[in-house]
Amino acid sequence: MNPTTKIPSVHLNDFISGDVQRKKLFVNDIGKAFEEIGFVALKGHFLDDKLVENLYNEVVGFFALPDETKSQFEIDGIGGQRGFTSFGKEHAVGRSEGDLKEFWHFGQQLSNKSKYKGVYPENVTVTELPGFNKTGNKAYELLEKTGIYVLRALALHIGLDEYYFDNYVKDGNSILRPIYYPPINKEPNDAVRAAAHTDINLITLLMGAQGKGLQVQNRNGSWIDAVAEPDELMINVGDMLSRLSNNKLKSTVHQVVNPVKKNWNTPRYSIPFFMHPISDMKLDCLDVCIDENNPKLYENISAGEYLNERLKEIGMI
Repeated sequence: MNPTTKIPSVHLNDFISGDVQRKKLFVNDIGKAFEEIGFVALKGHFLDDKLVENLYNEVVGFFALPDETKSQFEIDGIGGQRGFTSFGKEHAVGRSEGDLKEFWHFGQQLSNKSKYKGVYPENVTVTELPGFNKTGNKAYELLEKTGIYVLRALALHIGLDEYYFDNYVKDGNSILRPIYYPPINKEPNDAVRAAAHTDINLITLLMGAQGKGLQVQNRNGSWIDAVAEPDELMINVGDMLSRLSNNKLKSTVHQVVNPVKKNWNTPRYSIPFFMHPISDMKLDCLDVCIDENNPKLYENISAGEYLNERLKEIGMI
């Protein structure tokens, strides 16, 4: 099989059209993409252009706040899971050099009746920007809705009931992460904007990042650019889903590289949505993904336990 050299593209309308053949084709195409490269570009998501524009404006406004203001929103003891995380704090597994970025986390908006109220950290409100939380929360809601449909297609692809994931992602510990990569003003000393890594969660939905930078490693180890069209989300498999599917669906190594030196003065913004399940979901390899040719690869663990392990590895707790 030739290694993938371009990120495949699919359209969510095919899945939700009501046409059996179009739905089947979508399931096959997205499943094949996630088996072969672990990334896909998705058209037909639920975000509209105006919301995306508003969110980017709010995000740019937040990161332009003085450092002393932003630092008030950095909460100790929660592993950066809500609020602000300052520049250079997070690093890839196996590296000590911090990534050249700072970021914010919007979390799940739980009802007072939810069993996870008080289990997950509370969201943090930025009073300096009246539209910041409202816009972020709306984008969170629509990205989560999109992710549910993607997971339904993947459930069918690996031989599960279509709605297998629904109850696991309802009230899931997902996070929306606006990221700011500041201009580079000195030799970065082996640091990059985001070093090579895999994501922790089930799937990641990335809003069209501004400009090149995101690269994906294909099966022969080559790096290929992953640039979404303005109307696309770039979606990839995370390690939780890779574990659950016994590596049938690939969690692919990716990175955000520094621009060429003449463009060091150019900042970059990116807004991924990391879709997590509820913390007590079991990530035990699914029976439908285990056979004599594909023995079980991973030990049993819960999503919450796995998240804590990984947060320690990347220097967040």
